[in-house]
Amino acid sequence: MPESTTTPSADRPIRLGYPSSPQTALDLLAAAGLGEDQAVLAPYDLTDPFSTLRSGEFDVLVVKFGPREEDLATSEVLDWESRALVVSASHPLADRESVSVEEVAAYDAFERPGAFPEYLWDEIVPRRTPQGREIHRRHRVNTIAEMMALVVSTDAVHLSVVSLADMAPPVVRVIPVPDLPPTPVCLAWYRGAELPPQVAKFIAAVEAASSAAREG
Repeated sequence: MPESTTTPSADRPIRLGYPSSPQTALDLLAAAGLGEDQAVLAPYDLTDPFSTLRSGEFDVLVVKFGPREEDLATSEVLDWESRALVVSASHPLADRESVSVEEVAAYDAFERPGAFPEYLWDEIVPRRTPQGREIHRRHRVNTIAEMMALVVSTDAVHLSVVSLADMAPPVVRVIPVPDLPPTPVCLAWYRGAELPPQVAKFIAAVEAASSAAREG
């Protein structure tokens, strides 16, 4: 993969990508003592999630589920996010306060979008439940909006994280799945390009704030 040709600049906003809801990115900016005007936030393409780092389109990404890409660096774990199930409001599980992952195996789930790393999708939507039941990953879409539209029109289910509730329309339910471990939340950046000073300071500040919160 060729290195980014973007020249680091200390006088422009941080270009910060996020996978779904922008709330985690906003929370990290606040933890670093930065305002929204000091960053440009945008969702990144889930069909090829790390291409924007490699091309220099983004400086840093909010990442979850622990990506292991040789050309990417990641911060320490900054937070943990609980797991959840996305279903239609008319789904048999929709009125539950929580759902076991064992129950998910009774319904069709989603395959990874595009070139999303397979090992990472196995963390998001496991091939099997802890008790060994196969999770049938039959549906394939490219965006969260497409996923929610298919959930609404079928009995399909999607295993994800609770922050998807920020994006869910009224006809969709996002239900906690307490028997799946929470996912780590980190920042990731491309090793092949020099970080602009404000980005390096942002990462260091967020890590310091996370450490202080754990110790406090």
